[in-house]
Amino acid sequence: MENTVNIYLFGKRYAVPESLTIMGAMEYAGYQLVRGCGCRNGFCGACATIYRIKGDRELKVCLACQTKVENDMYIATLPFFPLVKQVYDIEKITPGEAVMMQLYPEIYACIGCNACTKSCTQGLKVMQYIAYAQRGDFARCAEESFDCVMCGVCSSRCPAGISHPQVAQLARRINGKYLAPASAHLEDRVREIENGTFSELLEALTEKPLDELKELYNNREIEA
Repeated sequence: MENTVNIYLFGKRYAVPESLTIMGAMEYAGYQLVRGCGCRNGFCGACATIYRIKGDRELKVCLACQTKVENDMYIATLPFFPLVKQVYDIEKITPGEAVMMQLYPEIYACIGCNACTKSCTQGLKVMQYIAYAQRGDFARCAEESFDCVMCGVCSSRCPAGISHPQVAQLARRINGKYLAPASAHLEDRVREIENGTFSELLEALTEKPLDELKELYNNREIEA
């Protein structure tokens, strides 16, 4: 029998194998996860979770699919973290500093506490990319935030109420549409997809068993 630890899910104690992640432990305990359990590999950000360890008053945040259970871990999940998501038309936005003042003025209330960076599940320099956004340097903001999974953990720790992932997404959209050089190769491929060039190939792939798809992916030809 594998060594077990005691965890508390929504106030109820469960003994679970110590090798499990929080997500795995919840399923081991009998919970059927139908929300907040996307990719299970740390890429989608859907499983942002709050926990604390008995005797420690500090609330901690993590991704449930990437964090192993600890003894006397008290766990709670939220449907989402409170992000401000502004509505805008990217076709009507101009790549100037004023766009951030109009849509996300709270970024200028940043006090430089760096709580966002310290809590980031991806280890990103969140405060730094917000500084780029403040200066209207959308290219650098886009690059620094490229690996953001939109989990919202950084915003849950921000005393200024900044919606960091939404700011970063806007910067990446502006960079992609207005600032980054056009890619002729990409545009050609999009036209091929729209013209149905790969329809038969994609249909054939959907009929292949999972193991064969994995083999094809692992041995694919990678362009230089």
